[in-house]
Amino acid sequence: MYLVKTPRVIQKLFPSFHWNVESTEDSVIYFTFDDGPIPQLTPWVLEQLEAFNAKATFFCVGNNARRYPELMAQTIAAGHTVGNHTMHHLDGWKSDNVPYFHDVRHCAVQVKSELFRPPYGRLKPSQAQFLTRHYQVVMWDVLSGDFDPELTAEDCYQNVVRNARNGSIVVFHDSLKAEENVRNILPRLLSHYAALGYRFEALTPELLAASAKQKETSGLATRLRTAS
Repeated sequence: MYLVKTPRVIQKLFPSFHWNVESTEDSVIYFTFDDGPIPQLTPWVLEQLEAFNAKATFFCVGNNARRYPELMAQTIAAGHTVGNHTMHHLDGWKSDNVPYFHDVRHCAVQVKSELFRPPYGRLKPSQAQFLTRHYQVVMWDVLSGDFDPELTAEDCYQNVVRNARNGSIVVFHDSLKAEENVRNILPRLLSHYAALGYRFEALTPELLAASAKQKETSGLATRLRTAS
């Protein structure tokens, strides 16, 4: 069970996580790819992005980054950013805190990033409290569902186009499980959003910090208007 569009109530329950990017600019979308890099799919994804001058963010499993350093170098050289997806794709709900933190730290050293996305989006409250002090925890507001064997490629495509908007962080998977769907939908989605005038940008710590500050300012302004 998962949600394609993250409800605002969930986003408000966890305000220290980054769910989307607050921006005064129009028509910017943030594609992210989890679980790679792998030689079967990552080079193709990079080719598709390059064809649209698109930048993206790759949340890498540390063990894959260690096995394929040439793919990590290729990704970074192309202007994309990378993030931490734990060393061994651990589920926070099923992991004791100390081993989980060590696994996250090991991956952070491997990929050299302060961006972190927990596998499955799962963190215990105690894990979230600790990790947000050390990393920018990046979630999403749109999940393509490309990993789901019960969804067709068209289902995944519609999941994105019906829900993604300016500032959305969209999740795809750089994995064998998602390969068939990703190969079908990624060129179509790049073409679709490019035709609408969107830019495809990568997430950075600086961008996310600015977004969080802007959300805080907007929230304060809203509270003041309500109180007056």
